[in-house]
Amino acid sequence: MKISLKKFCVPEGDKVRLKDWPTRVKPFYASKHDYRKMLDGHLQELRERQNLLYAHDRFALLLIFQAMDAAGKDGAIKHVMSGVNPQGCQVFSFKQPSAEELDHDFLWRTTRCLPERGRIGIFNRSYYEEVLITRVHPEVLAAENLPAGTTEEKSFWKHRYHAINALEKHLHRSGTRILKFFLHLSKEEQRQRFLARIDDPEKNWKFSAADVAERARWDDYQSAYEDCLSATSTARAPWYVVPADDKHNARLIISEAVRQTLDGLKMSYPSSTPEHRDELLAVRKQLAAEGA
Repeated sequence: MKISLKKFCVPEGDKVRLKDWPTRVKPFYASKHDYRKMLDGHLQELRERQNLLYAHDRFALLLIFQAMDAAGKDGAIKHVMSGVNPQGCQVFSFKQPSAEELDHDFLWRTTRCLPERGRIGIFNRSYYEEVLITRVHPEVLAAENLPAGTTEEKSFWKHRYHAINALEKHLHRSGTRILKFFLHLSKEEQRQRFLARIDDPEKNWKFSAADVAERARWDDYQSAYEDCLSATSTARAPWYVVPADDKHNARLIISEAVRQTLDGLKMSYPSSTPEHRDELLAVRKQLAAEGA
């Protein structure tokens, strides 16, 4: 089944109300076998496009994943990127900032991890935490020791959105293509996944009491995400609101978005010059003679 991405992409300038965006849609697959077949097809194409990305050496791809706890970010990254060459792909997870990171501007720690041309970078959480968790937890923002009065300005969050958009515009002009995925999970599905983690001893490590504390701030986070998605989804760096209650469907949507983006770059393998071709033929003749 063909996956249309338009209905999951936030148009630039639109005001997002997450209640209007589904957390579950009709499956794009007919069975588990069909899902596996579709995903394998996407992965095969991603492998081919990754090789071309590396050889073409003009673009980089940055994938950003944001979500509430238990939405499936780790699983999506694992399954969607399972077929690519690990030498050309790097995954960074951004958790609580260190003392050194807090002494720099809010974009510093992630900027250091941006992918070079020819490679794919994945941010499991990202600089967007600075307009999400810091908005819900002012104490986190206070630890950044910004100049007195800065955070009280009415335009503070607007300025942060502007800084993010400016960075992404700069990266796009420099050859980095950015895809941003918000895994949109329902509160009930999160509850069920938390229960499953508690009931399964092998999944206990994935759960902590802090997860429940964050769940209590659900409405605050939804509001922060709505403002963030509305302010920072652009044609050059779009946000996809991915229905995450069905993990299989979410992975197919994400892999299709990555595949289409790489396809749209119109890349090609470098062509040999006549001089290089003559050199290769001479070396081939030498190697062939060794086996005679």
